[in-house]
Amino acid sequence: MKVLVLGGAGYIGSHMCKSLATQGHDVVVFDNLSTGHQAAVQWGPLVVGDILNKTDLDELFDTHGPFDLIIHFCAKSLVGESVNKPDIYYRNNVVGTINLLDKMVETGHDKLIFSSTAAVFGIPSVDLIDEQQQRKPINPYGQSKKMVEDVLQDYFTAYGLKSVCLRYFNACGADPESEIGERHEPETHLIPNILKSVLRAEQGRLKVFGDDYPTADGTCVRDYVHINDLARAHFLAGHYLTDNAGAYAFNLGNGSGFSVLDVINAAQNVVGKDIPYDIEPRRAGDPAVLVSDSSKANAVLGWQAEYSDIQEIIATAWQWHQNEKF
Repeated sequence: MKVLVLGGAGYIGSHMCKSLATQGHDVVVFDNLSTGHQAAVQWGPLVVGDILNKTDLDELFDTHGPFDLIIHFCAKSLVGESVNKPDIYYRNNVVGTINLLDKMVETGHDKLIFSSTAAVFGIPSVDLIDEQQQRKPINPYGQSKKMVEDVLQDYFTAYGLKSVCLRYFNACGADPESEIGERHEPETHLIPNILKSVLRAEQGRLKVFGDDYPTADGTCVRDYVHINDLARAHFLAGHYLTDNAGAYAFNLGNGSGFSVLDVINAAQNVVGKDIPYDIEPRRAGDPAVLVSDSSKANAVLGWQAEYSDIQEIIATAWQWHQNEKF
């Protein structure tokens, strides 16, 4: 296949590109490099552009198209920033995606995999979240993703544009060969922040937000899914759209919950030293438990997480962070 990966210079997008190229597919990367890294684009050409610029999209499709599959990762994704700057999130994540969809309809492209998020559920009423859970996002980031999910339903009804929305829980880990990995500025994810607290002790101790939740050890429980498992899910979703018309959504996680202290303890085993931390007050809006029920993805796509051991996941990230290449 020839696959267009929008946001292919970012964390998840770059791992997707490597996965596709390793399987022999042709990849074209489109990214504005606002948060992605040019050094992460190692499989296929990089086209620098922005989905908010329709001329950029025209040139992309005219020069590099047609594509057998389009995978869309280029979203703003910081929850706190979305609360303070909702205009940026609705403009980039919603308007930008509509620009892309309109270009797909215009040029006869009808298969899209959309990077969605568990944030569309807000604070769920159950611990194990399946696709039937009501979507009630509590911030503009989650709301922007929900809006796109709804738009994709309408574009299928009106134009026959087929899509799969994949709702990640906590993407984590790194390429086991350490060619690419996770690097965000600022970094908001738990595992890289734990590992950076070891490598850059001068930046201060790790902070744990809340130890009084109704969980086994009092800290939040989350579902961590390895980046390569996510890449494989996108590939399977693309094949699913070949024979199935519709606008679909699947939750993706490893199905197991790990508390913040579980993750810290696992990281201590990986790095071989104690990791000091300070307990801080809870953050507003943090649910006690968020774990995915991914049985629908297993039944329909034939997908399940291969990385289920949190220590193994952390080990891939630790290997990357010790020798970051960009």
